[in-house]
Parts: sequence; C-alpha cells; structure tokens
Amino acid sequence: MTTVSRREHDLLGEREVPVDAYWGIHSLRAMENFPITGTPISVYPQLINALAAVKEAAALTNEELGLLAPEKAAAIVTACREIRAGKLHEQFVVDVVQGGAGTSTNMNANEVVANRALELLGHAKGEYRHLHPNEDVNLSQSTNDVYPTAVRIAAITAVHGLLQATAVLQDAFAEKAFEFRDVLKMGRTQLQDAVPMTLGQEFSTYAVMLDEDRNRLAEAVELIHEINLGATAIGTGLNAPAAYAETARRHLAAITGMPLVTSANLVEATQDCGAFVQLSGVLKRLAVKLSKTCNDLRLLSSGPRAGLNEINLPAVQAGSSIMPGKVNPVIPEVVNQVAFEVIGNDMTITMAAEGGQLQLNAFEPIILHSLAKSITSLRAACLTLAERCVVGITANVDELRAAVENSIGLATALNPYIGYTAATAIAKEALLTGRGVAELTLEKGLLPAERIAELLTPERLTGAEVRPVA
Repeated sequence: MTTVSRREHDLLGEREVPVDAYWGIHSLRAMENFPITGTPISVYPQLINALAAVKEAAALTNEELGLLAPEKAAAIVTACREIRAGKLHEQFVVDVVQGGAGTSTNMNANEVVANRALELLGHAKGEYRHLHPNEDVNLSQSTNDVYPTAVRIAAITAVHGLLQATAVLQDAFAEKAFEFRDVLKMGRTQLQDAVPMTLGQEFSTYAVMLDEDRNRLAEAVELIHEINLGATAIGTGLNAPAAYAETARRHLAAITGMPLVTSANLVEATQDCGAFVQLSGVLKRLAVKLSKTCNDLRLLSSGPRAGLNEINLPAVQAGSSIMPGKVNPVIPEVVNQVAFEVIGNDMTITMAAEGGQLQLNAFEPIILHSLAKSITSLRAACLTLAERCVVGITANVDELRAAVENSIGLATALNPYIGYTAATAIAKEALLTGRGVAELTLEKGLLPAERIAELLTPERLTGAEVRPVA
C-alpha cells in the first residue's frame, strides 16, 4: 500500500503529516491553532521570498563560520533559491495572524526549506536526522530576529511597488493638468463660490500632493532597512558567534540587493516597532489625500443635470439596477474604500506596536498583515484610479466658463480697485438679480469698460500673469 503520511514529533508528542507535504508538525499544529483569517502567509509572496532570503543568508554565514557542513549549506541555499524563484509557495500554509510572535511562520519556513534540502541530498521528507529544521536551517537564529528581518525586507519590496504605482497616478494627474491649463473655472471654499482658477491648476494640486507623499514614503522606508538579524532571542546574540550578525547582514544585503544595516542596539531593535508605525503613518497620509482627491472628483463630476457637472469621469459600468442611464463614479468610490481600510489598519498597527512588553513585541504578525494589506491595496488603487479614471477625464469647458462669468466671485477681483464696500454691494445685487458683476460695475460707473475687461482677463484671474500695481 502507498504510504499517505509520515510521523513527526515535537515536544508535545507525535503527529501524522501528509507524506508529500514539505511543511511538518509545527506547521500542522499552527494550522489547527490559528484558524483566524483563512489567509495563509503564501498570499504575501514578498514575505515568503524574504524568509527564503534570510534562511539562505544564514546558511551561507553558518558555513563561512564553520558551523554548518558545506553539503548541508549547499542544499539549504538551493532550496531557498528555488523558493525565491517562486517554487513551493503553496507549502507556506500557516495563517498570517498567529500567536507566538511569528514562530509558526518561521517554523513553516524551516520545515519547507529542510524538506526540500533533504530531497536534494537524496533523502525522504521528514528524515530530519540528515538535516534538521531547527538544528540546521534555523542554526544561529531565533524567530525573534528572523521574522522581523523578513517583514522588513518584504515591506521594502512592497513599498517600491507602491512608489511606482503612485508615480503612474501622479503622471496621469500632471498630464491632465497640462491638458486643462487654459480651462477657466470657479474655485470654491467651503463648497461656496470663491475666485476663478483653471481646471489645470486644480488637477496640478493632485499631482503635487502625490509627489509630496512619494517623498515621505521614500523617507519612511529608509528606516525599515535597519535589521536585527543576529539578535537571536532578545538581542543578546545568544547561541550565535560574535561574527554572525555582520556576516549574515553582508550575505543578506547581497542576496536582496538592499543596503541593509544592523541595528546599533539589537536589544532595542528586537522590541521596537517604531519604524513600522512611521511607515504606516505615511501610508495613512497617502490614503487620506487620495480619498480627498476622490471626493473632489465625485463632486466635480456630480450630475449630470443636477450637480456641478464640471468634468466627466469615464463611464466604466452601468450605475443602477433600477435607474436607466445612470452612471456612477465607481472608481473614486473604490479608492475611498481602500483609504478607509488603510486608516483602520494604521490604528491596528499603532495598538500592536504599543502592546509589546519588555524584550519582544509578540504582535508583529498583525503588523505584517495590516501593512501588507495597506500597501497592496494602495498600489492597486493608484493604478486603478490612473488607468480606469484619470486618463479618461474630460472637461465641460462651456459650462465652466459660464459659471465664472455668472459668479459673484468676480467681485473679489475688483475689490482692490472699487473698495470692499462697493464690491460687497455689487456682489449682493448680482446675487439678488442674477445680473453679472461686470455689468453692474460698469452701470454704476465704478470702472470703465476697458479697465473691467483688463481686470477680469483669465490670465489675471488665475494668477498666470504678474498683477499690476493699482
């Protein structure tokens, strides 16, 4: 009969593990203990690749320091490189949210690497007397330095993807700003008519806000490059040789291509999650500003008959199951919802970082999960907003100009030349009668027609030319 399971043991006893599984008894217990989100760690490939990179760096370091036999090191390194190439990710089965400060994730990685290395050495899975998950793959390590280091590497990789996506969205807004550079419209404060501007100026602000957030994000991710690999359990480096931390950092930097640095105080680094809090805060900042931008797009496109109707968003789907012809701003709406989630994730990360005690923060799994969701969703939201919405926005030029010409906000432009009292009276009469500000100013003999025309040119109203001294 074909064997369908193998027997493995740990400190709690023995269990049957599927014979073809690369994971082992520790992963099995974790699956039973943590049926929390239904999301296995394999959902985050950056994390799996980061774990494999750490294990590869550790094996190379242990071999270099004479702690690991070359044939074992070679098998571990090959297994890790296969994982980083995309193989065996489905074997990372433990739930992303787990107790134990990430121990289940670390052991899942140890077991998968060990069992693949055993195959490479010509042994069956589970024959740990030849190569052991703890004694060989986890040599000179602890979950408490492996897991935080892997989370940092995964976060760096993910943030680089987000930076690229925000650049795409920034460029889309900048292109629209240029396209709409001569489109005159009314600006608004507190949803009331303010003074004229161009639609290009309005869209340029969205590009500038994204540029600011990209700079802040790049700054925040720099802090994540500080790792605690070599700290082992609490930062004292117990069971790792003195040269381990620097040697492992060197190998890991070469493997990842990242300028990683070892923390100056590994005891502090093992318990402090401040860099994650800062990164999450910048993600929240980006989310808040993206949501504000989408609020604007929904307002500006509201209507088409009973709203502002200043711009048209691309129609991407039917808007109602009951109202014929209705089209909704569904792309800005989904970005709004992503922003709401990111803001909530930031609170989760804040509380998880605060909740650590003494020499270790046990809550880094939820920090990882929350950061990964925020970064992944924001990246998708930026690309979706750019490609499915912004690039296709058009302006209702005639309606925008008519609103300017009919606005009492023009009285503000005449204020320095006819005085605040007279300008207020003109604005009030214009509002009551529906007549234009320019018409009333001319009728009352406050300024000649040529001067009114000069003061109300689009270039002057929008700040595109230097204003003459009155």
